[in-house]
Amino acid sequence: MKITVLEGDITEVAVDAIVNAANSSLLGGGGVDGAIHRAAGPALLEACREVRQTTHVRGLPPGQAVATSAGDLPARWVIHTVGPNRNAGEADPEILESCFESSLNLAEEVGASSIAFPAIGGGVYGWSPRDVAEAAHSVIVDGRSRRRWESIDEVQFVLFSDQMTSVFCQVFDHDQW
Repeated sequence: MKITVLEGDITEVAVDAIVNAANSSLLGGGGVDGAIHRAAGPALLEACREVRQTTHVRGLPPGQAVATSAGDLPARWVIHTVGPNRNAGEADPEILESCFESSLNLAEEVGASSIAFPAIGGGVYGWSPRDVAEAAHSVIVDGRSRRRWESIDEVQFVLFSDQMTSVFCQVFDHDQW
C-alpha cells in the first residue's frame, strides 16, 4: 500500500473514495465537511438525506462510516465518518482510530483501490495533529487492526495546513510533498 502525505484541497484529488470528516447529521457543516458538500453539489446532500431517512435516522455515531455517491467530485464515493469531539469530552483515541478503520473497511467493501483522508478530528473537534496522525498510523501501519485491506493500493492524507502536514510527515516518516 502506497501512503502519501500532502497539503492541499481534498475535493480536488482523483481517488476512488474521499473521506469526509462529517458531523453526525451528515447534512453538511463547516471545515472539510462544508468544503466537500460545496464541491460535490446538491447530489451529495440528497444522498446524505437518503441515508438519514433509511439506515441512520438518528445520525451517524462517532467512529462509524457510511458511503454515498460523490456528486460532482472527481471521486466515485464519499465515505463519511464522524470523529469523536474532544472539545465535548469525547477523548477516546480508539474511537478516533475507528474512524480510519471503518473508512478503510467501507472503501474495500465498495471496491475502492485509492482513498484520500483529511485530518479527521483535527479541526473544530479539537484533536491535536499528532493525535490524529498517530491514530491513522496505528490503524494503517502498526497493524493494530486485524484487517488488511487487500484491494486498497493507495492511501493519501490530504491536509489543510503546513503544521498538520509536517506532523503527518513525521509520524509516517515521509518527506513532505
